[in-house]
Amino acid sequence: MLYALLCTDKPGSLELRMKVRPEHVAYLNGPSVALKAAGPFLDEGGNPTGSLVIIEAADMAAAKIVAANDPYNMAGLFSHVEIKAWRWALKNPDAA
Repeated sequence: MLYALLCTDKPGSLELRMKVRPEHVAYLNGPSVALKAAGPFLDEGGNPTGSLVIIEAADMAAAKIVAANDPYNMAGLFSHVEIKAWRWALKNPDAA
């Protein structure tokens, strides 16, 4: 099952985001996360304001563990994280 992690940064946290970014990227690319896609939400000036992370996980509990262990989350970057089950309906490269 796929899950979308919709993460909103705390206001004024760009410096923290940039500081923790290498750990965040390494985590998402590591063996404990089945990453499908990821990238930042941007404000009108092109600055990151949050993250969209699409993962494959066995269930919602496993998706919550991935979100909880994200270095961004552990550093206190996010004001809010919403996790939703998601179906990749169009342009899915894994579809048969």
